[in-house]
Amino acid sequence: MSPCQEAVETGIHLDPSLKEVTYNPTYETMFAPEFGPTNPYKSQQMSAPRNMLSGYAEPAHVNDFMFEQQRRTFSTYGYALDPSVDTHEASSCSYIGAVEEAEKNKGLTVFESGQKKPEKRKKVKGGDAGEIDSFLGPWAKYVDEKDVAKPSEEEQKELDEITAKRQKKGRNEDEAPGEEKTILHVKDMYDYQGRSYLHVPQDVGVNLRSADAPDKCYLPKKQIHVWSGHTKGVSAIRLYPRSGHLLLSSSMDCKIKLWEVYGERRCLRTFIGHSKAVRDICFNNSGTQFLSAAYDRYLKLWDSETGQCISRFTNRKVPYCVKFNPDEDKQNLFVAGMSDKKIVQWDIRTSEVVQEYDRHLGAVNTITFVDENRRFVSTSDDKSLRVWEWDIPVDFKYIAEPSMHSMPAVTLSPNGKWLACQSMDNQILIFGAQNRFRLNKKKIFKGHMVAGYACQVDFSPDMSYVVSGDADGKLNIWDWKTTKLYHRIKAHDKVCISALWHPHETSKVITCGWDGQIKLWD
Repeated sequence: MSPCQEAVETGIHLDPSLKEVTYNPTYETMFAPEFGPTNPYKSQQMSAPRNMLSGYAEPAHVNDFMFEQQRRTFSTYGYALDPSVDTHEASSCSYIGAVEEAEKNKGLTVFESGQKKPEKRKKVKGGDAGEIDSFLGPWAKYVDEKDVAKPSEEEQKELDEITAKRQKKGRNEDEAPGEEKTILHVKDMYDYQGRSYLHVPQDVGVNLRSADAPDKCYLPKKQIHVWSGHTKGVSAIRLYPRSGHLLLSSSMDCKIKLWEVYGERRCLRTFIGHSKAVRDICFNNSGTQFLSAAYDRYLKLWDSETGQCISRFTNRKVPYCVKFNPDEDKQNLFVAGMSDKKIVQWDIRTSEVVQEYDRHLGAVNTITFVDENRRFVSTSDDKSLRVWEWDIPVDFKYIAEPSMHSMPAVTLSPNGKWLACQSMDNQILIFGAQNRFRLNKKKIFKGHMVAGYACQVDFSPDMSYVVSGDADGKLNIWDWKTTKLYHRIKAHDKVCISALWHPHETSKVITCGWDGQIKLWD
């Protein structure tokens, strides 16, 4: 037999992954190199012998107490015995983690008491328990205790400065409710017939004066316009009542702007008058006036046409939401949800508070009128939903489940039967809005990320879709019947805080975001 043949074939091969062998192989067979080319793409870590994802773990037998002792020592002091060194050989070099600490503490574990406790403070000796008057016992003072804490001269100076500053601050804020001004951005306030921009246009291809919704709605597909002008994030958008030919937007740059929805889609007017971010806006029924609520603690009533500020209201608390009573004969009344847990009702004619609804246990987030405006629903940071009769300051229904999250955005459906509530556990819950206010368990819309943001929900006018923005700036569209998420568009760079479906259009949706832009989709 020639030597070259023998060199090819050497004994029986062992599978390198075997753990047990049923016969006694020679040393050569046990440790022969593996056959075949090595995999060039394996990293050093991957090609090393491994029995778990991160490498080769040898079985070690440590009883539970020892293991727990070392783990706790490591989490408390930052060092532990090196487990790969046998215990009887342990010395100062066999610690892992904070080795200097180990040397300083002489390798003490959590269970071995370390330093001696410091000396206790001495107390005044307090006589004998028999003598009641002079007995001090456990109530004795410490020997080194100071009775009077009087600030030194330097500290006194600092304190005086601070108190002076505080008093100044308080006075300033009370006096100045920012000066209101307005800017008209179009050349002529009136057209050739003497009509202002509040006049509903009739040349836009849809009848904006009709009362009925379009028959069938479709999914919006692409962006057709961007209204930009706000320098900071947009907090809320509202369409002009009934016709929807104008759009009002409030922003964190303290301004409110009025835009055209049709035609050239210009910015018509800017309302300036708040000194902090504007939180909410609300038109009255005719659209001639609107209210704005801002973090400067003022609610202001503006004229939509001339831009002047008609009146201002405050009760020294931040208003979170504001709503006109939608009844035609109560257009002089409005309610605002406040940061001090109250809902406050004002009369515009007298500028006085006429009613307070004070039952919530957290700041009030939304107010929504239901049931032909006889009642309204409020939600709050206390994770509850309360239903009130108008002008009766006691809630007649209180909905709170342990599983409920707070719902900082609520919308009434166009047919008035349902309330869509954006819940902070990333779903939209539907409550009946007619008598029982039951949660509709079959209609839960999820699949978007909104936790932490009050993203406004809206319905298509024919009730076939539900739309909502989310924290990633996406516009989400669900099917109302099946609750399936049909469509998702990346609409904004930051949070998409509101989405409105135009009440007269089959597929026009307006979104606004914290990137300061308002977009029209079709």
